[in-house]
Amino acid sequence: MRVMVIVKASKDSEAGILPSTELLEAMGKYNEELAKAGVLLAGEGLQPSSKGARVKFVGDQRIVTDGPFLETKELVAGFWLWQVKSKEEAIEWARRCPNPMPHGCRDRDSPGVRGGGLWPGSDAGAARGRGAPAHPIVP
Repeated sequence: MRVMVIVKASKDSEAGILPSTELLEAMGKYNEELAKAGVLLAGEGLQPSSKGARVKFVGDQRIVTDGPFLETKELVAGFWLWQVKSKEEAIEWARRCPNPMPHGCRDRDSPGVRGGGLWPGSDAGAARGRGAPAHPIVP
């Protein structure tokens, strides 16, 4: 089963402030563990919303709004794609993750990934070369 682990944006990530050296090193080691275990399919940090845009679909119209966007609770700072055997395995890996939000988060937290969540993909979609719509596993 494929899952997407989402790390929500914070005021610091939106300001372009990098995590501490200690956190970057811990995340690097964690990513190495994921890769050695064959769990890690992909993962990246994302640029602040000031460098992005939103495209809203309204009938035949496409409305483009340039960033930045004020509501950080709706923004993603990074993600991982994992291949795991079960939801329980995904949660166990998430519990091992260094805390990407060491100063806390006002949003709902998922076990082990503060300010993030686990979203399942579709193996059938992967076989067709695309993912299916995701549904939250852990709010």
